[in-house]
Amino acid sequence: MANITSQMVKELREMTQAGMMDCKKALVEADGDMDKAVEWLREKGLAAAAKKAGRIAAEGVVASYVSDDAKVGVVVEVNCETDFVAKTDNFINFSKNVAKHVALANPADVDELMNQKFVDDESKTITDLVSDATVSIGEKISIRRFARYETEAGAVETYIHMGGKIGVLLQVANDNADSLNADEFKTFYHDVALQIAAARPTYVRPEEVPAATLENERKILRAQAMEEGKPEDIANRMVEGRIKKYYKDVCLLEQPFVKDGDKSIKQVMTETAKAIGANLDLVKFERFERGEGIEKRKDNFAEEIAAQMAAMK
Repeated sequence: MANITSQMVKELREMTQAGMMDCKKALVEADGDMDKAVEWLREKGLAAAAKKAGRIAAEGVVASYVSDDAKVGVVVEVNCETDFVAKTDNFINFSKNVAKHVALANPADVDELMNQKFVDDESKTITDLVSDATVSIGEKISIRRFARYETEAGAVETYIHMGGKIGVLLQVANDNADSLNADEFKTFYHDVALQIAAARPTYVRPEEVPAATLENERKILRAQAMEEGKPEDIANRMVEGRIKKYYKDVCLLEQPFVKDGDKSIKQVMTETAKAIGANLDLVKFERFERGEGIEKRKDNFAEEIAAQMAAMK
């Protein structure tokens, strides 16, 4: 039996908005497995969240770069140790330089990036740059991840939210070259980038949802309906209706537009395409949230003193 701590209960509650006692019971039922506890709460109808929030624990920023012609765009996450350093000009400028380098040098992954010569000073590699930044800033600096898009027919957009906490990279296809600079087109893809930051979609369209993910969602929704006391045949019909709502939660094109909830993103795209005389498509996107998935060591002063006292005995 796993040891269920108050921190685990707190984290599950923040992720699902379920009650404290329900969260504790879910963790007991799931033997401490956070993902299974989320599913247990959802099956019982005690949590509505279809997407699990990432565990945000590392400091740093998500920085971006987009070329003047909107053909190349980059988002990169750079981490440091404290929030204070993350807000300094030195750290922010360093992160922006890394984003620019990725855009111009096009590394395949972080390992290749670290060994490349810096585009603005070929006497140094990116590893040298990180070492220099670590010395000058006074904290450990690391480049965690990046995404880079390049397009010939359309545009790439980036958007940074909350001073670097969230970064979005979006690629939009447009088959009418004459409309690439149209205000309606630029407004559309900028609004979509904001939508991604705010609404946290996981996929562009329903067809992209993996079969296994969809089947698991159906299982959870069916369990919810049965928990409500519905007969199995009615429960099965309810599941299909709720799957449509699930798509609106996780698929960008199906989501209600944040600026006009009466329209979906797909409808806004159709209207924009008609206005500029083009065929548009949302190709792909990345949404980086600073520190998601990283566990940062949590210092507990009382426990540290107790451990030191025990070691002295």
